[in-house]
Amino acid sequence: MSDLDKLDRAILGTLQADGRMPIARLAETVGLSETPCARRLKRLEQEGYIERYRAMLSRRRLGYGVLAYVSVRCAVHDRSLADRFEREVCAIERILSCHNVAGTADYILMVVARDLDDYGTFMRDELRSLPGVTAVESALSLRAVKSEGRLPLP
Repeated sequence: MSDLDKLDRAILGTLQADGRMPIARLAETVGLSETPCARRLKRLEQEGYIERYRAMLSRRRLGYGVLAYVSVRCAVHDRSLADRFEREVCAIERILSCHNVAGTADYILMVVARDLDDYGTFMRDELRSLPGVTAVESALSLRAVKSEGRLPLP
C-alpha cells in the first residue's frame, strides 16, 4: 500500500464506485490527462490492486428473493474431507461466498434461493449432504442496510 500515492488512491476509489467509467472521465475525475491515467490504471491492474471488473446483478430481478447466511459445522477436521467440502461448495452456483472461519462455525456461506420453499429444498437435498457437515444454522437477511462496501483507501 505504501507504493500508492494520492492519484493512485483516487483512481482506485473512483473505480470502486463505477468500474465501467470511461478512461476520459476517470482521468478528468482524478485530475490527470488520459495517457498518464491509463498508464497508472494499467500498473494498478498489473500489480494486483485491481483483481477484476464485474457487473453487480440484481438478485431480486433474477428471482432470488431469499438471501441467507449459513453457519456450517463439521465434526471431523480432516484436511482431505475439508478439501472435498470446499470443492463441492465451489461448484454450487447459488452459494455466492464461502469463508472458513474461526469460532463456533467452521464455514460461513452466503446463499441465494428463489423463496423459502426453494431454500428448504436446497438445505435438505444439497447443503446438509455435503461431506463432513454435521450442523447447519441459517440467518435470513430481511433487508440490506449496507452491501458490498468499498474498501477503505488510507
